[in-house]
Amino acid sequence: MATLIPSISTCTSRMTSGERRVAQRLEDKLDDDYLLWYDVPMGPKNAHPDFCVMHPRRGILVLEVKDWKLSTIQQADKQTWTIIPDGVPKSVPSPLEQARQYAHQVVNALERDPQLVQPDGPHAGKLAFPWSYGVVFTNITRKQFEAAELQHAIEPHRVLCQDEMLESVGAEDLQSRLWDMFPYMMRGVMSLPQLDRVRWIMFPQVRVPDASMLQGALFDDADADTEMPSIMRVMDIQQEQLARSLGDGHRVIHGVAGSGKTMILGYRAEYLAQASTANSKPILILCFNEPLGVKLHSVMQAKGLGGKVHVRHFHKWCRDQLVAYGQAIPPQGPRMFDVMVDNVIRGVDRKQIPSGQYQAVMIDEGHDFAPEWLKLVTQMVDPTTNSLLVLYDDAQSIYERARSKQFSFKSVGIQAQGRTTILKINYRNTRQILQTASLVAADLLTADDKDDDGIPLVKPVSCGRDGQAPIIIKLPTLREEAAAIADQLSHAHKEGHAWGDMAILCADWKTMDLCAAALHQRKLPFNVRKRTGEYNPAADAIQIMTMKVSKGLEFPVVALPGVGHMPAKGEDEQESARVFYVAATRATQRLVIGVGGDGGFGMKFG
Repeated sequence: MATLIPSISTCTSRMTSGERRVAQRLEDKLDDDYLLWYDVPMGPKNAHPDFCVMHPRRGILVLEVKDWKLSTIQQADKQTWTIIPDGVPKSVPSPLEQARQYAHQVVNALERDPQLVQPDGPHAGKLAFPWSYGVVFTNITRKQFEAAELQHAIEPHRVLCQDEMLESVGAEDLQSRLWDMFPYMMRGVMSLPQLDRVRWIMFPQVRVPDASMLQGALFDDADADTEMPSIMRVMDIQQEQLARSLGDGHRVIHGVAGSGKTMILGYRAEYLAQASTANSKPILILCFNEPLGVKLHSVMQAKGLGGKVHVRHFHKWCRDQLVAYGQAIPPQGPRMFDVMVDNVIRGVDRKQIPSGQYQAVMIDEGHDFAPEWLKLVTQMVDPTTNSLLVLYDDAQSIYERARSKQFSFKSVGIQAQGRTTILKINYRNTRQILQTASLVAADLLTADDKDDDGIPLVKPVSCGRDGQAPIIIKLPTLREEAAAIADQLSHAHKEGHAWGDMAILCADWKTMDLCAAALHQRKLPFNVRKRTGEYNPAADAIQIMTMKVSKGLEFPVVALPGVGHMPAKGEDEQESARVFYVAATRATQRLVIGVGGDGGFGMKFG
C-alpha cells in the first residue's frame, strides 16, 4: 500500500469524485515503497498538479486528473481543448500540456542540483533518474477515447482511462499503464539521499530550518544562480504526512524527544499563515522556555511571517496581554509570575481581556503548562476556526507544576479525544546519544498506558542513526572538567563544527561561570544566557545556558559538565534525571559528559 500525502481522510472534502477514486486506486494498488502527493504545491513556482507519484526505481510521475465525460469535450488538439461543462463553451489548455508544464517546472529546478544529474556522457546535466507526466480520464473509457479519435490530440500511452482504474483491475496492470507513460529507455535509480534532496527542492515546506536560516542566508528558490546547499534536511515521510494531514479542531501530538514535534508545529503555522486570506487574526505560538521562543520567532521572521505568526514564551505573552488591555502588572517579587497569570485569567473572566484573539493557537512544551494555563490559552482560539494544536512529552516535563496535578484535556477545554497522534521515533539523536541519555533516565521511559483522555508515556525508539560514542570526562574538580570541555569544543571546531553549533548545558550558574572562564582563557567565542533576552540563536558563538532552559533546542555538539554532581544535595533524584535527559537529548551528533565528583549520576557511567 502506497503512502498518500495528505492522508485521504483529511482531503476528501476538496477532492472531486474522480480524484478520490484515483487516490484510492493508487494508494491500494501501488506497493509500500511508492509515495503519492495530492494537490501539494511543488517547486519554485508552487505548481499544483493533481498527483505526483514517486518511486526510487521508477522516478517521478506527474498526473493531471479530469472528470470530463466524452460529451463534455467539444473540440481537442495538442494545445487547446474546448469543453462544455455547463452548456457554455470554454477554452482550456490541453490536460497533457498542463501536466507537461508542471513536470518541466519541477525538473528544471531539480537539474540545478549537481547531485541529481548525470555527471557526464551524452545525457550530462540531465536528471539521473526517470520522470514523466500523464493524464487520467475518470469518466472516459479506452473504447470511448479511441472512438472519439482523441489520440490525435493526446498521446494514447500517456492516458489512464476509467476502465483501466476500476477496483477489479489488477495492481500489475495498473502499474504497467502508469509506467507506459515514461519515454522508452529512460533509466536510473534514485538513492535515498537523492530522494531527500528531491523532496527538499520539490516541497520547500518540509525543509528543516538550520543555522543558515537564522543567520539570514535563506535559500532563494527563484534565483537560478543560487548554489544548492550541500546538505538538505527534510522531514521524514511520517512527519510530512502528519504535518500535511492535520485537520481542523483541537489536536494533540504526543511525541518523544527528537521526534520532530516542534518542526511539525512550524510547518502548521506556516501553512495556516499562507492559507488564511479571510481571517485577519494572527496565529499564536506559545512555549514555556524563553530561548525556544526566541528561536521559533527567528525562524518565522526568516520566512517573512513575523506579522502573521506571533511567537511568545508564556509569561511574556501574559505580560503583553496585561499591558495591551490596561490591566494591573504585578511588582517584582517571588510570586510575580503567578500573580501575572492570575491577573490575565481574571481579566478574561471579567471580559476586560477578550477571548478568541487568534486564528489559531499552538502550544509547544505543553507538558510544562499548568492546567489553568492550558484552560486560559484555549479560550484565546477564535471559535470560528477552533484551531488548537498542543505538543506534549511527559518524559521531558521538568517543572513540578504540570505533573503535580492530574487533569484531563477535557477539563481544561481541549477536545482531543480521538485526535491525538503519537510519535515514538527519535530522529534527533544518534543511537549512542539516546542510549546514554537513557542510562540515567530509564525509569522515566517505562511505557504507561493511560485512558483515552490521559497522556500516554511513550518509550522512544531510535531511528538507528549511528554516531560516535559520547566522550566521558572524569576529573577531580569542576574547574578541570570545564577546561577539558573547552579543549574538546576547540577540537570540534577544528574538525569543521561552527561555534554556533555548540552548547554547554549546566545544572547551575556556578558551573556556567567556570565554563565561561575556561572559554575566555582560550579566547573562544561564547554567549552566556542567564536571563531573558540573553540568547541569540543566530550568533556564531558557543551557547552556555542551564539544562532546564535548553528544552526545545538542539545543537550538533553538546557538553554537560557537572553530571557527577547531580542531583545536588536536597534535590529530587527523579527530577534531576529528567533534567539530565532533556539536556543530553539536545545533542544531534556529539555529546561530552563530565562525570567527576563524589558519585551521583556519574556512577552510572562506570
